[in-house]
Amino acid sequence: MLGIAAAIAVFVVLVGLGVFFLYNSLPGQASAPSTATPPAAAEEAGEADDSMLYIKVVGEASDVLVRVPGGEVLTDATMTQGQFLSYDHAELEVTLGDPEAVEVYVNGELKDLSEAGDGYSFMAEAA
Repeated sequence: MLGIAAAIAVFVVLVGLGVFFLYNSLPGQASAPSTATPPAAAEEAGEADDSMLYIKVVGEASDVLVRVPGGEVLTDATMTQGQFLSYDHAELEVTLGDPEAVEVYVNGELKDLSEAGDGYSFMAEAA
């Protein structure tokens, strides 16, 4: 009799786990927060390069929007510490959610963002 009770208990646990994992696999149902995929141009670590625009997250995180003026959005993502991106275009529109969390180099020169507030936008142009 004890063996049957143990088998039923194991069966109930396995069914419960199956339901739990099935529920969590449904879109928007995860119990833990999901991590967004970083933009294609964002990588881990890295040093400033010769690109016209180079952005590296040195703080916790920042929303970053980079686009060609009046055109294509190149990056629109929340980037986290250590991620960076770089672009070589003649002109780009850049918006930073938290300017204190990033280092921005335009044409190889560090841009002073000490006076910039949240949602700071600027135009980056090739030298």
